[in-house]
Amino acid sequence: MPSYSYVAVDPQGLEMRGSLDVTDQSEALRRIKEMGLFPTRVLEAAVGRTRLARTQTKGKRARRILTGSISIPGFGGRVKPAVLTVFTRQLATLVEAGMPLLRGLRTLQEQEANRTLKGAIGDIASAIEGGNSLTEAVSMHPKIFNRLYVNMVRAGEIGGALEITLRRLAEFMEKAQKIKGRVKAAMFYPCAVVFVASAVLTVLVTFVVPKFKVVFDGLLEGRALPAFTRFVFGISEAAKTHLPGTAMVLLGLVMLLVLALRTNSGRWAFDRIKLALPVLGPVFRKAAISRFARTLGTLVGSGVPILQALMIVKETAANLVLGGVVASVHGRVKEGEAIAPTLKASGVFPAMVSGMVDVGEQTGALPEMLMKIADSCDEDVDNAASAMTSLLEPVMIIFLGIIVGSIVIAMFLPIISVTTNGIPEGGGRGGGE
Repeated sequence: MPSYSYVAVDPQGLEMRGSLDVTDQSEALRRIKEMGLFPTRVLEAAVGRTRLARTQTKGKRARRILTGSISIPGFGGRVKPAVLTVFTRQLATLVEAGMPLLRGLRTLQEQEANRTLKGAIGDIASAIEGGNSLTEAVSMHPKIFNRLYVNMVRAGEIGGALEITLRRLAEFMEKAQKIKGRVKAAMFYPCAVVFVASAVLTVLVTFVVPKFKVVFDGLLEGRALPAFTRFVFGISEAAKTHLPGTAMVLLGLVMLLVLALRTNSGRWAFDRIKLALPVLGPVFRKAAISRFARTLGTLVGSGVPILQALMIVKETAANLVLGGVVASVHGRVKEGEAIAPTLKASGVFPAMVSGMVDVGEQTGALPEMLMKIADSCDEDVDNAASAMTSLLEPVMIIFLGIIVGSIVIAMFLPIISVTTNGIPEGGGRGGGE
């Protein structure tokens, strides 16, 4: 019969260590709970097998290097969230159906098309064969499985409800991808229109308009062009002359922005600007609050301690301004205070959100209340994105119509002038001779 070593906490908060001779890990968890302890780590005492598994893992990595199937940093080293979501959902389904975890991992490894994730699944399965827990196995791949993922799995293993936790994790990742897709869809249309409009205007101003200037110079000898036409020609001449320098300046500004966003202060300032934008700001704010509420609700609902959950939310927050608020909440909760007052005083969270969190804390239904907040924010983002897309379409069309129409009018004004006043005398004498 295998032996399992454990680390647990008693009701007074003291750490207890020991070992049990039981058939499997689930039986070990049950026995520990019967003793009135709260398990934090349960591992099979198989040091030799663990070392063997690690040796096998190193051998597999060496074979991948020799066969040229390694991933170059920045090119394939990570797994897309959508691919990881599908894997998590499939693993949850297999475990819920009663399939052993190791067999489920081997099955998913065989059918996985992503080479990076396929190799990671193989390493995880080998680690579990060597006596490691699923939590320890997935934590060996931090580029694929972040802290949120690892702690959710740990909570599921400790609570003996891994299949439920995996399902919650899959649902969380699916909804996170959905809201991210909505924001991207709302931004795609205006960005695409601005890009196309900029390209068209650049071609018109730098190539088409100068050709008209040559024609008008030969047609209107001695007569001044209309003021609006001269204005358009002036813009065209300036754009054509300064286009290379302008392009270099814009490229330099973009590079400076990218470098600034890699620093904490630059990223914080950018996130603050995003929240303060007049039209897009509320959408970004709702999306960030939704991620905060759904992440915290999923972690707390899965049994992760509130302080640990807040630290994970802070580290996985997409907005540094909101992450700073979560850090303040963590400090206040550590001192024994509630979450809602800090959220209300931050100025980032609306009063409705802090009020719902307050009700959730008082009634003991904080995870459920956080999920309701996330669903409400997701709906607001969806509605705002749809409204913004519907409004931007006619605005962009009108704007482009005004710009292109102005250029067309400027080109037709000299022709109208010639038609009305006739060809200049100098031009007529030159033609008669």
